[in-house]
Amino acid sequence: MIYSGGQRPLPHQVRAVTFGTSRRGLDPAQVYDYLNRIADEMERLHRALTTANTEAERIRQALRQWQTRQAAHHHGETVHRRGPQ
Repeated sequence: MIYSGGQRPLPHQVRAVTFGTSRRGLDPAQVYDYLNRIADEMERLHRALTTANTEAERIRQALRQWQTRQAAHHHGETVHRRGPQ
């Protein structure tokens, strides 16, 4: 089975694909070599995406912390400028 069902193929699925043979078909070694290279690239991209998502989450958390500190700092300046009420 090549690709169906609307799901994204996973690298191990690409490597496991089989093809029927025909008298004048494609060279199976070339086909499987190409599929292995595609699967390797998929794995590399998956690792890069995981790394990027992890870094994005770290940055989001740092931004939230910074915003919280800025809001607290700004709130403290406003109270200090007005003085006690």
